Amino acid sequence: MDGMTATTSRKVLLAAPRGYCAGVDRAVIAVEKALEQYGAPVYVRHEIVHNKYVVKTLEKKGAIFVEETEAVPEGNIVIFSAHGVAPVVHEEAARGKLATIDATCPLVTKVHKEAVRFAKEDYDILLIGHEGHEEVIGTSGEAPDHITLVDGPDDVAGVTVRDESKVVWLSQTTLSVDETMETVDALKDRFPQLISPPSDDICYATQNRQIAVKQMGAEADLVIVVGSKNSSNSVRLVEVALGAGAKDAHLVDYADEIDEAWLEGVRTVGVTSGASVPEILVEGVLDWLAERGYDDVETVTAAKESITFSLPKELRRDLRAEAAELAAGPESGAANG
Repeated sequence: MDGMTATTSRKVLLAAPRGYCAGVDRAVIAVEKALEQYGAPVYVRHEIVHNKYVVKTLEKKGAIFVEETEAVPEGNIVIFSAHGVAPVVHEEAARGKLATIDATCPLVTKVHKEAVRFAKEDYDILLIGHEGHEEVIGTSGEAPDHITLVDGPDDVAGVTVRDESKVVWLSQTTLSVDETMETVDALKDRFPQLISPPSDDICYATQNRQIAVKQMGAEADLVIVVGSKNSSNSVRLVEVALGAGAKDAHLVDYADEIDEAWLEGVRTVGVTSGASVPEILVEGVLDWLAERGYDDVETVTAAKESITFSLPKELRRDLRAEAAELAAGPESGAANG
C-alpha cells in the first residue's frame, strides 16, 4: 500500500497561462502567411521569436533568417521580428529596395512610441532592460541621444541625467516584474521626480506567466520551464520560480534535455513555458514525466487570456487584394487579357 501512496503522490502542476502570447502568435502566423502568399524564400531579420523549434520549423518551410538587413538580396521581402527594430533598420530596408512586413509586437511598438514622445519633449529616458537584447536595441534606436540603459538595480548608482525634473523610465516588455519594480524604486530614490510611463511596459503575458509560476513554484520541488536560453521571458520564469520557493528550476528546449537526476526525491514538478513556446514542446515534457510516474496533472490557473492582435498591415493589405481578386472571378482575368 505504501508503494501505491508513493506513486500517487507524484504530481505535475501545469501553469496557466503559459506558452504563446498574442504577439508571438501573430509574428509566427505572419511568416507562415507570407510564405503562402509570396512563396519561398521569405527573409526574416533576426529570429522571428526566441525559440529554436519555431525557427527550425519555419526554416523548413522556406524562411531564411538573417542577422542584418543588408544580407537580404535587393527586391526581396524582409520580415521584422516580434522584438522590434530601430528606425535605421527601416531606412536600410528602403535603401535595399526591400518590401517589409513589420511583425513587431504591438506592445513593443507602444514602448517605441513612448520613447519617441518623451524624447520630443526632451526628457532623459531611463530604459530598464538587458543590454544586447534585440528589443532594447530597437527601442534605444528610437531616441539614442535621450535613452540610457539601466540593466537592473545594480546599475542605478552609475546613472546620470541632465535635468532631474525631466526624467522618465520605460522598460523592456519581458522582464521580471519584481526586479523591474526594485530597479524603479532605486531610481526613484536617486531621482525623486522620476515619471512612470502611462501604463506598465511589462506586457500582460509576461506578468501572467510570472504570476502562475509564483503560485506553482511555492508548491513545487522542481520547476521545468520550456523555452530557449535567448528568450528573456523564459529565463525570467526560472528566476521567478526559484524566488517563489521552488527547490530547483531548469530551462529546457526539449524534453530530452531533462536530466533524470533532477527528479531525485521530487514529489511535485511544476511545468510552464515561455511566451514563444508552442504547446507541442510542453506536451513532450508532460509525456516524458508521465513515463516516469508523474502522470497526475493539475492545472494552476492564474489568469484567463483572450487578447489577439491582427496581422501586420502590409500582409493584411495583400491578403485583402488577393481575396478581392478571387471574388471578382475569372471574368476580371478575361477582361484584362
